[in-house]
Amino acid sequence: MSLPPLTSHGERIDDLVIGGLQIIQLPEEFCFTLDAVLLAHFASVAPGVKAVDLGTGTGAVALLLAARGAQVIGIELNPRSAGMAARSVKLNQLESTVSIVCHDLKLIREILPSGEFPLVVANPPYRVPGHGLLNPKDTVAAARHELTATLADVIAAARYLVKYRGRFALVHLPERMAEILKAMTDAGLEPKRLRLVYPYPDKKPKFLLVEGIRGARPGLEVLPPLFVYSAPGEYSQEIREYYQADLDNGNDGAR
Repeated sequence: MSLPPLTSHGERIDDLVIGGLQIIQLPEEFCFTLDAVLLAHFASVAPGVKAVDLGTGTGAVALLLAARGAQVIGIELNPRSAGMAARSVKLNQLESTVSIVCHDLKLIREILPSGEFPLVVANPPYRVPGHGLLNPKDTVAAARHELTATLADVIAAARYLVKYRGRFALVHLPERMAEILKAMTDAGLEPKRLRLVYPYPDKKPKFLLVEGIRGARPGLEVLPPLFVYSAPGEYSQEIREYYQADLDNGNDGAR
């Protein structure tokens, strides 16, 4: 198999560790981290389900959803990231399963139909401007802070795309839980499953995973906590089950 060219200086091919997948990334910009893996495994994925990944970046979540059997459209505003994602799709020979579209999710109505997707996912920027240090690189700052799309923008795009009784899955920060749950409820994406992810049992949660269903009745199931590590440098059994390869290769994907 011939590899797609690495057209930008400094790009590299990294192992996603799952399913033999590989991803093209630029280390000086924002690379995939554990939250992408968590989201891809938390989302409810039926074989052949049509899904949209909002803000796909370099395509990690889209590739991982494809490995679970989904047909995925990844939406990404940054042309460089979208280009790397598209070449990663080709690298993994997933052109029939994953497509990457360079577009603004706030203008999603221009490119995709309303209410036709059983699954929408998002790993959006976590912080509002003014909270946390902005990275001097614009592309990294946009990946971490709500500079090009807010939480409200992401939820509005998901509400437009997801079909009745379809699902929207999100990974975010636990400290924004109240805001996230209210925004999803107000949009008609009733939160139905929620899980907090902790580095260790004695630490505060680091990630929030939540899945809502369009048109569902209220009633939230809070799942048992997910612990990333069982000991320093050793993944928990559940995290190990996500990966279908040796985890002792130094690529732990931790943010």
